[in-house]
Amino acid sequence: MKEILEFLRDLENNNNREWFNSNKERYQKVLKTWYAFCESLIKEIGRFDEDIAPLTIKDCTYRIYRDTRFSKDKSPYKTHFGVFMAKGGKKSMHAGYYLHIGTGAGTEYPHAHMLASGNYCYDNKAVKILREDISDEWDTFSRNILGKANSMFVPDMEGALKRVPREFDSNAPYADWMRMKSFCLSAITDDSFLLEDNLAQRVAELFKTTKPFIDYINRAVDFVKEEMKG
Repeated sequence: MKEILEFLRDLENNNNREWFNSNKERYQKVLKTWYAFCESLIKEIGRFDEDIAPLTIKDCTYRIYRDTRFSKDKSPYKTHFGVFMAKGGKKSMHAGYYLHIGTGAGTEYPHAHMLASGNYCYDNKAVKILREDISDEWDTFSRNILGKANSMFVPDMEGALKRVPREFDSNAPYADWMRMKSFCLSAITDDSFLLEDNLAQRVAELFKTTKPFIDYINRAVDFVKEEMKG
């Protein structure tokens, strides 16, 4: 992981094609290390979540090349690595487990190192179901779902509505969850966390505590998918 962090930091300081091309061999070595780690992580998570076990590297990882067509930032390369392990793969729209390795230069995306459970893009019908389920079952959800997650994980309010939808009580304990459009729990980590031994096992153990949350979210996603088939 040390080699990965050093490469990402050097890339951030030299985010241009000339530098990248002259360091292509180094990138390929780092990528091989990253893929080997991801395979270990998929295996570890697959021990407690059977939907993850059959996934491949291609199902879970992303290209380093940025799509700059509609962005003011024309930097050609991402300065982070990410692996998203979800039922059916990264494009399935299911909730899953995401590990993000940034440069560590800050506590915000994309610089931060982060673990996240959930997804950032759901069908509107799934969002509606989740809001209704969580508000109706708040005691159970807060105790048996959120209560199982490691205390490192907190609700991610990125992209949330500014106000609670009017059909829900804005003073209710679940009010913030009604504002969510992307149901996700996230945890920020630091370099020391990444550099300790047995990273794949430690990350998997943390994600294991969020499996009840993943299952709860995917219940709604699966319902909508089945409804769309019909």
